[in-house]
Amino acid sequence: MHIGIGSRLELFVDHYLIDRLDGARLKLHPPTRREIAIQVEYPWEGNSCGYVTVMKDHDLFRMYYRGKSGNSRDGSDDETTCYAESTDGVQWTKPMLGLVEIDGSRQNNAVLGQESAPIPHNFTPFIDTRPGVPQAERYKALGGLFVTSNPRTTGGLLGLVSADGLHWRRIQEQAVISHAHHPQPTDTSASCAFWSEREGQYVCYLRTWQGEGEPIHPGWPGNIRWIGRTTSPDFLNWTKVTPVVFHQDGVPAPAEHLYTNQIHPYVRAPHIYIGFPRRFMPTRKVVPEHVNMGVSDGVFISSRDGVTWDRTFLEAFIRPGRDRQNWTDRNNTAAWGVHQTGPDELSIYWAEHFRHPTARVRRGTLRLDGFASVNAGYAGGELITRPLQFTGKALVINYATSAAGSLRVELQSETGAPLPGYRLEDCPEIYGDEIERVVAWQSGADVGHLAARPVRLRFVLKDADLYSIQFRE
Repeated sequence: MHIGIGSRLELFVDHYLIDRLDGARLKLHPPTRREIAIQVEYPWEGNSCGYVTVMKDHDLFRMYYRGKSGNSRDGSDDETTCYAESTDGVQWTKPMLGLVEIDGSRQNNAVLGQESAPIPHNFTPFIDTRPGVPQAERYKALGGLFVTSNPRTTGGLLGLVSADGLHWRRIQEQAVISHAHHPQPTDTSASCAFWSEREGQYVCYLRTWQGEGEPIHPGWPGNIRWIGRTTSPDFLNWTKVTPVVFHQDGVPAPAEHLYTNQIHPYVRAPHIYIGFPRRFMPTRKVVPEHVNMGVSDGVFISSRDGVTWDRTFLEAFIRPGRDRQNWTDRNNTAAWGVHQTGPDELSIYWAEHFRHPTARVRRGTLRLDGFASVNAGYAGGELITRPLQFTGKALVINYATSAAGSLRVELQSETGAPLPGYRLEDCPEIYGDEIERVVAWQSGADVGHLAARPVRLRFVLKDADLYSIQFRE
């Protein structure tokens, strides 16, 4: 049975393409911490800038984040949705928009204020890429509260639209995702939605609960924070929320508290969904004087079908680090949106110093496609893929080696026999660090005549990482 990859970019974030690893492993690559992107500085920003969204809108980066006092109730009047923008994803400004009146003034960077409560609590926007979407609805968002104990509840998630990303209006007065879709009460965090090119429908991932133990709250199903999924053809009519499944190496992954999922298609390979849930350890405490229990970090998850999620990597993707103010509750929450900010650079953002006066959003960087790799140490290792059927004429790899390391590639038949002219000994050693390297054998780089047949790829690595592959014309 072969896998048709066509000319898609394929990442090694899971075992999907892999038939065998010998002396090699899948390795997670956490982001490199960079500068502080934004720092709270105005009263309406509060001390808990969470639920951050970062969009790339043509040549402009847009950031939306919650302004809130960490001690106020969800859906309170002091919650706002604040806005910042950047031309490069690195240097950010907070324009005074004049859209929302806060404490008698419109000199602020808010797009939603107390008149919109409780929407700003978890306002989560996205750019709608559905073909034919009207300009007046090019930006969409979800926000609101399910919980019935809060007098400001909306009974679920309201749908909003915008023509410019700044002026927002409700699609309808009633929640588009309500208790009819999610019958159990739930405290709603950021509910990430997007148009899925692969599925041909809108997809939303939101917070729910799972587990066999005693429910943490009366009426809630289970005692572990979990992720649910619902879909819609039109952003108005949604399916019932169903829990996702987490696997590690083909078996159920250990159950952990995961929420604020930040799931979206990877921009360079939209058939692969990636997410960065906040992993919460509710019974731990590092800073004795802090008022609340719990510490958290960020983890990495991926999916090929949107329902079953791979947790090959149980280790943290975003650690709290040495800053004690990141060791208090509900910190290190990734933003929704990973974007290219340089020729070979991805940027990811996360919130720090939650409930502290110095609350902020930090930027981190990865190499392009660099979430994970097939890695081999100095002793060497091998990767053999499952049979693949491709289109194109050249194999392009994203790789890195040490000065003493190397990588070579062999093409094999579906049964594993080396193909003449593409044997390991026909491939000169490849070494260096390149985002796009065309693989060539002694006979050249053209593999187009093999496109009609399933082939296996054999990679022999020494002190090297292989991040992604793609066949191109």
